[in-house]
Amino acid sequence: MVAACDPRGGATGTRELGVLEPGHIAEAIHGLVLSGGSAFGLDAATGVVRWLEERDIGFDAGVARVPIVPAAVLFDLALGDARRRPDAAMGYQAAAAAGPGPVAEGNVGAGTGASVGKFRGMEQAMKAGVGCWTEDCAGDDGATVRVAALAAVNAFGDVRDPATGRLLAGTRSAIGSHDLLDTAAALRREFAPPSFGRPGAAPANTVLVAVATGAALTRADAARLAVMASAGMARALSPAFTRFDGDIVFALSCGDARASVDALGAAAAEAVARAIVRGVTQARSAAGLPGLAG
Repeated sequence: MVAACDPRGGATGTRELGVLEPGHIAEAIHGLVLSGGSAFGLDAATGVVRWLEERDIGFDAGVARVPIVPAAVLFDLALGDARRRPDAAMGYQAAAAAGPGPVAEGNVGAGTGASVGKFRGMEQAMKAGVGCWTEDCAGDDGATVRVAALAAVNAFGDVRDPATGRLLAGTRSAIGSHDLLDTAAALRREFAPPSFGRPGAAPANTVLVAVATGAALTRADAARLAVMASAGMARALSPAFTRFDGDIVFALSCGDARASVDALGAAAAEAVARAIVRGVTQARSAAGLPGLAG
């Protein structure tokens, strides 16, 4: 896949993002890993690399084919047992299980420990997870080109319905309450930096998004697609791109259709916003945090 990324948050955790830079000798990637577990979860990419190597997939370095697999992680160690993290074996199993068909949503994969609304700590947060959405746009020949987004939603702030502006999930006004505080408004009124390292500290956040299209893109086009897709995060997250979030959008070109990158970007922004919404509406309650899916 031709790939690029747009890191927006101030607390990213990544591996091999350098291969997405313009001018890098590797012109394509062979896999992408989104994981929980903070920096520990980057180990999952090792399992994906091993799975690809066994199938002789990778960058031809002469003496070996080297799989190029960027990875990004979210911080979810404050939910459940912090000693249980994704590892290389899980990454290998995930690669083996990947294939055509519906993608699981909610409390799965990188969404297992995800949550939103941590302005008042984990005690007043809500459960979130993985969400997906697909939009279409017209290609250069009039044929339909698909743009799909997958979001692992683990935001510091709230999630809003981009169509109505209504808060869907986020910081609750009190422990045990289902009323929402409105993190952005509270942030303007009363923000006091939390102490790093305690459960529920603000740095424990990140929304990771992968946008894939069947259109053929250059790396420069993919970079523009990632930037335009980031608009979808700003529509659904409130607030978005804080210094406590490690928000990243990856853009992937997986086909040979022809379409305007501007049209693709408009579709991608809508897909990302809706995927983030599904990241909370499909999440089930877990570890004491309420989820909208029951």
